[in-house]
Amino acid sequence: MRSRAIAGALATFAVAGCAALPAFASTDGHAASGHSVAIEHSKYIPGALTIRRGETVTWLWRDGNVKHNVIGSGFRSKIQSKGSFTVRFTHSGTFSYRCTVHPKMSGKIVVK
Repeated sequence: MRSRAIAGALATFAVAGCAALPAFASTDGHAASGHSVAIEHSKYIPGALTIRRGETVTWLWRDGNVKHNVIGSGFRSKIQSKGSFTVRFTHSGTFSYRCTVHPKMSGKIVVK
Protein backbone atom coordinates (compact mmCIF):
# COMPACT_ATOMS: atom_id res chain seq x y z
CA MET A 1 0.00 0.00 0.00
CA ARG A 2 2.74 2.42 0.97
CA SER A 3 4.75 1.68 -2.18
CA ARG A 4 1.70 2.51 -4.33
CA ALA A 5 1.33 5.86 -2.57
CA ILE A 6 5.01 6.65 -3.13
CA ALA A 7 4.80 5.59 -6.79
CA GLY A 8 1.73 7.80 -7.28
CA ALA A 9 3.46 10.76 -5.67
CA LEU A 10 6.53 10.27 -7.86
CA ALA A 11 4.39 10.05 -11.01
CA THR A 12 2.60 13.29 -10.06
CA PHE A 13 5.94 14.98 -9.43
CA ALA A 14 7.33 13.78 -12.78
CA VAL A 15 4.31 15.09 -14.71
CA ALA A 16 4.41 18.43 -12.87
CA GLY A 17 8.12 18.74 -13.61
CA CYS A 18 7.60 18.13 -17.34
CA ALA A 19 4.95 20.84 -17.58
CA ALA A 20 7.50 23.44 -16.49
CA LEU A 21 10.07 22.78 -19.22
CA PRO A 22 11.55 25.89 -20.84
CA ALA A 23 11.29 26.58 -24.58
CA PHE A 24 14.66 24.86 -24.90
CA ALA A 25 16.16 22.08 -22.88
CA SER A 26 19.87 21.50 -23.38
CA THR A 27 21.01 17.93 -23.04
CA ASP A 28 24.42 16.31 -22.90
CA GLY A 29 25.61 13.95 -25.62
CA HIS A 30 23.65 12.72 -28.60
CA ALA A 31 19.91 12.37 -28.62
CA ALA A 32 18.43 8.93 -29.30
CA SER A 33 16.44 10.42 -32.19
CA GLY A 34 16.58 13.85 -33.68
CA HIS A 35 18.36 16.00 -36.19
CA SER A 36 21.97 17.04 -36.57
CA VAL A 37 23.85 20.06 -37.85
CA ALA A 38 27.52 19.62 -38.75
CA ILE A 39 29.97 22.42 -38.11
CA GLU A 40 32.42 22.14 -41.02
CA HIS A 41 34.44 24.59 -43.12
CA SER A 42 33.26 27.41 -40.82
CA LYS A 43 29.61 26.74 -41.75
CA TYR A 44 26.57 25.14 -40.17
CA ILE A 45 25.43 22.34 -42.50
CA PRO A 46 22.50 22.53 -43.13
CA GLY A 47 22.12 26.26 -42.54
CA ALA A 48 18.35 25.93 -42.05
CA LEU A 49 16.49 23.00 -40.57
CA THR A 50 12.75 22.37 -40.06
CA ILE A 51 11.73 20.09 -37.19
CA ARG A 52 8.67 19.23 -35.11
CA ARG A 53 8.06 20.55 -31.63
CA GLY A 54 9.68 18.29 -29.02
CA GLU A 55 12.47 17.09 -31.33
CA THR A 56 16.17 17.63 -30.72
CA VAL A 57 18.96 19.18 -32.75
CA THR A 58 22.55 18.13 -32.13
CA TRP A 59 25.38 20.30 -33.42
CA LEU A 60 28.49 18.24 -34.23
CA TRP A 61 31.94 19.88 -34.31
CA ARG A 62 33.78 18.56 -37.39
CA ASP A 63 36.06 21.44 -38.30
CA GLY A 64 39.43 20.14 -37.07
CA ASN A 65 40.93 22.34 -34.37
CA VAL A 66 38.88 25.41 -35.35
CA LYS A 67 36.82 26.65 -32.39
CA HIS A 68 33.12 27.51 -32.75
CA ASN A 69 30.03 27.87 -30.61
CA VAL A 70 26.26 27.92 -31.04
CA ILE A 71 24.42 30.90 -29.56
CA GLY A 72 20.67 31.38 -29.89
CA SER A 73 17.91 33.02 -27.94
CA GLY A 74 17.62 30.73 -24.91
CA PHE A 75 20.51 28.35 -25.63
CA ARG A 76 24.29 28.61 -25.67
CA SER A 77 27.11 26.12 -26.18
CA LYS A 78 30.62 26.64 -24.98
CA ILE A 79 33.37 27.59 -27.42
CA GLN A 80 34.96 24.30 -28.49
CA SER A 81 36.67 22.50 -31.37
CA LYS A 82 35.34 18.98 -30.69
CA GLY A 83 32.22 17.35 -29.32
CA SER A 84 28.53 18.04 -29.61
CA PHE A 85 25.73 20.16 -28.19
CA THR A 86 22.06 19.12 -28.13
CA VAL A 87 18.91 21.19 -27.64
CA ARG A 88 15.31 19.95 -27.44
CA PHE A 89 12.92 22.50 -28.95
CA THR A 90 9.64 22.44 -27.02
CA HIS A 91 7.91 25.46 -28.60
CA SER A 92 7.03 26.32 -32.21
CA GLY A 93 8.74 29.21 -33.96
CA THR A 94 11.86 30.20 -35.87
CA PHE A 95 15.05 30.21 -33.83
CA SER A 96 18.15 31.86 -35.27
CA TYR A 97 21.62 31.06 -33.98
CA ARG A 98 25.19 32.11 -34.67
CA CYS A 99 28.86 31.60 -33.83
CA THR A 100 30.38 34.45 -31.81
CA VAL A 101 33.87 33.44 -32.92
CA HIS A 102 32.94 33.74 -36.63
CA PRO A 103 30.22 36.42 -37.02
CA LYS A 104 29.37 35.36 -40.60
CA MET A 105 28.32 31.89 -39.38
CA SER A 106 24.59 31.69 -38.76
CA GLY A 107 21.71 29.28 -39.07
CA LYS A 108 18.10 28.78 -38.10
CA ILE A 109 15.79 26.11 -36.76
CA VAL A 110 12.12 26.24 -37.75
CA VAL A 111 9.96 24.35 -35.26
CA LYS A 112 6.42 23.38 -36.33
